[in-house]
Amino acid sequence: MRTHEELLALFDDEMREHACPDGPGVQVERDGPVVRRSGGPDDWNGVAWSSPALDGEGAGAAVAAQVAHYEALRVARGVTHFEWKLYSHDRPADLGDRLRAAGFVPEPPETLMVAAVADLPADAGPPAGVEVREVHDEAGVRMMADAHEAAFGRDASWLRDHLLARLAAAAPEDFFGLVAVADGLPVSSARMELYPGTSFAGLWGGGTHPAWRGRGIYRALVAHRARTAAARGVEYLQVDASADSAPILARLGFSALATTTPYVYRVAS
Repeated sequence: MRTHEELLALFDDEMREHACPDGPGVQVERDGPVVRRSGGPDDWNGVAWSSPALDGEGAGAAVAAQVAHYEALRVARGVTHFEWKLYSHDRPADLGDRLRAAGFVPEPPETLMVAAVADLPADAGPPAGVEVREVHDEAGVRMMADAHEAAFGRDASWLRDHLLARLAAAAPEDFFGLVAVADGLPVSSARMELYPGTSFAGLWGGGTHPAWRGRGIYRALVAHRARTAAARGVEYLQVDASADSAPILARLGFSALATTTPYVYRVAS
């Protein structure tokens, strides 16, 4: 069994410093002391990792270089914003302050939580009246986006377009989608991102319509993905957990490794 420090080091190595592309046309590049993902306007664009050796002298130049890079992507690909994903153990210690000074806006922090797949309860099913469906086609993706909008109250066209592009690229094997349906309507959705060659898969989404919360749908979606992860030989599941989902995940067996704060920069229009 790995210690907390060993597991965090494994995560930093496999999921950050050696991050995988997460969609067609997405590039992962190392630019000096940082690793970034660059894609189109519906992809996640941003800095995934910064070197532990990054110091105050180098941080200013690194931040300026990334702003310039994504400003160029606005012109080339229509990218409107990017994110610097800052973890609680990243250096220098004042990197968050430096990002704010450069025009980045912090969003609510999340908790990086990880669990060994073998330790997770995988037998939880949905409540009565709810059917969990696996997503393999365009109709399923559209239902996922509709459920996401109902759960979070904001437009999910980016999610729909991103997943439709992945289906069109004939490469759906690196993600696994679920939608929960009640009375013919999507009430919750979730996905699992698979990263071949690593020890991890990521759980994303999991939002549920307010009228259906507290009935065990979230737990059922986690269990379904845990079963799938086990069948595919995944060792660990990781989640960037919100304040709402972190207590549920802790009860299921997930442990906190760090906190992570998305610093968002809106490129000039």
